Amino acid sequence: MAPDPRPPETSLMEPAVLPRPVGHSRPIRVLVVDDNAGFRESLLSLLEAGNLQVVGEAGSGAEALGLVRSLAPDVVLMDVRMPTMDGIEATRLLKADFPDLGVVALSGHEDQEIVRGMLVAGASGYVLKDSDGDEILTAVSRAAQGGALLSSGVTSHVIEELTEALERERRRTGELEAAQDALVERSTRRQQLVARLSHELRTPVTVILGVAQTLAKVEASPEQEAELLERLVTRARDLAQLVERFELAIDSGLTERVDVGEVARDVAARDERVSVTTVDGLPTANLNRGVASRIVEELVDNALRFSAPDTDVVVTVGAGSDGIDVRVVDEGPGIDAREHERIFGPLEQLEELNVRIHQGAGMGLALARTAARAMGGDVVIESSGAAGSTFLWTIALSS
Repeated sequence: MAPDPRPPETSLMEPAVLPRPVGHSRPIRVLVVDDNAGFRESLLSLLEAGNLQVVGEAGSGAEALGLVRSLAPDVVLMDVRMPTMDGIEATRLLKADFPDLGVVALSGHEDQEIVRGMLVAGASGYVLKDSDGDEILTAVSRAAQGGALLSSGVTSHVIEELTEALERERRRTGELEAAQDALVERSTRRQQLVARLSHELRTPVTVILGVAQTLAKVEASPEQEAELLERLVTRARDLAQLVERFELAIDSGLTERVDVGEVARDVAARDERVSVTTVDGLPTANLNRGVASRIVEELVDNALRFSAPDTDVVVTVGAGSDGIDVRVVDEGPGIDAREHERIFGPLEQLEELNVRIHQGAGMGLALARTAARAMGGDVVIESSGAAGSTFLWTIALSS
């Protein structure tokens, strides 16, 4: 689309014509993505005046995905707030397929959460829409050369919060890896024990089966019947003792006595929206502490993501029918009963990709349930409706 020769009504300052960036034998190819046609027109004029080649324009993130494949731009100038698919989701998908593509975020507001979202998604820079025109051109040029630029309007505390968020994510990744290692070790140990148990069971089971068949088919004297029954009882007792020994072996080594309320409070302390209530006198549970913490984290993280920012999440730890119950209660929109099982599947989310507003890969609930079941418990949706949802983690004290 050729730009209108008339000066557009925009807050962008008219820059001087810039030379071609160092290291480029041709103009930088730019795709402009913004749902405001008037602002797109202003950007087209600005970029072409700066010796940059505009190869196309899009009005949404979804439209940009197809254009990047066909037009092969060097840089995408990406609006953040757009209908259907916002700039954060579009950037994440583009960087997954085109890791060398430069993406410069454009926003009309200095929103800390949006800044973090765009940079974590892979944006090479973040520029406010009312920035000086030269600043926008510089951001595009740096992105094309693999560099980055943050607008001077993005305050220092936003950058500090981004650093803290990345550090928290690194810690979460480390904890997840440790929990996964523990689960793999436990699974391997169980497989080895099951193989050994299968081998050890063959002898008593074979004897018991043989004796039972003899008693059923052969007319034996009372003395013979008494002898066979005694042998049957002896082998059955041996079998029961063998199973008990393996049960003790399975429960040892990877777990410890854990105060579940303390684990919940540690997780809640990381976000002021989360509160914890506990019942006095609860016994400790035999759990892997790192895995237990990860289960609570995933349930709390899910509740926070799908609740309004001004609502709270409540974690309650109390006595259950045969153990300890941990409930995570949110004030989200609720979940249809037909979806209660599907959302625990790996990579499953309620929102379709083209209308998704909550980020994430859809693995949290699947990991929480898998970890809970590995330790003898379970994670389910206890209730859900317009007022919110309650996720329940049941912990068997004998686990």
